Amino acid sequence: MILYEHPASANCLKVRILLRQLGLDFERVTLDLFSGETRKPEHLARNPDGRVPVLELDGGEMIPESGAIMLYLAEGTPLLPSEPLARARVHQWLFFEQNQIEPGLAVARFMALIGRVKKRPEIFADRLGQGRRALESLERGLVEDFVAGPDYSVADIALYGYVHCAHEAGADAREYPRIAAWLDRVEATPGFENDLEPIPVSSVVLRPGA
Repeated sequence: MILYEHPASANCLKVRILLRQLGLDFERVTLDLFSGETRKPEHLARNPDGRVPVLELDGGEMIPESGAIMLYLAEGTPLLPSEPLARARVHQWLFFEQNQIEPGLAVARFMALIGRVKKRPEIFADRLGQGRRALESLERGLVEDFVAGPDYSVADIALYGYVHCAHEAGADAREYPRIAAWLDRVEATPGFENDLEPIPVSSVVLRPGA
């Protein structure tokens, strides 16, 4: 398998965490988000939306979007339950991550790290506000060891991506006791590795990720 990605994207981090925890062999191919490489025809053929990550399977099939990749890879493993209600709980938090965490914390973090806060203060405040509300919701939802229940799942990996670095957006997730304990549990799972690299702030980016 080939993972087309960027090392500074937390969406790509999610997929790398899962691949390693499942013990799967993969090749990493870095596409430069900051020079528009993901908008070139060869990558648009992999993902018509021109974003990363994209996973190329051994047969040549392409899977764009971090959530879709994780659900595909986790099928048949303990990280994605087969029982319908338990699986729905995982999906619930995956959708929450994309609808609340991503547009809030991910966007605010991106703006903060590349120096766009002063240029668009009202947008930054709105995104950061959404991110803080999302953290409050996550804190309320963490009633068991992991977000979808007692067992670790792809929902935890998906949420970890941008929650663990929320402080870079101006909202420290470890100020929330349940989230802080949950982050520690996620990081203690077998095979876990966080190798997220800093955003190169001197570059001009087209999009923050996928």
